[in-house]
Amino acid sequence: MADLSLEDIQKIKKETPIRIAKNIREVREAKGLTQIELANKIGSDRQYLYKIEAAKVSVTIAKLAIIAKALDVSLKDLV
Repeated sequence: MADLSLEDIQKIKKETPIRIAKNIREVREAKGLTQIELANKIGSDRQYLYKIEAAKVSVTIAKLAIIAKALDVSLKDLV
């Protein structure tokens, strides 16, 4: 098993939330949902969903699973 360098870890920490945010937004738009509609489905407000989609906040695994269920996709599809 290879050790991760500090650079690798920092890159993962930076890129992963951006990739997840992009995937959530793309799936939401493909499903024809507004941020308000998806926010209502997941029990959050639009502002929080905006922050998730803009990668301004990190999303927990539990919240990501809720979003996946609301979008009718697998967790894997969002990651």
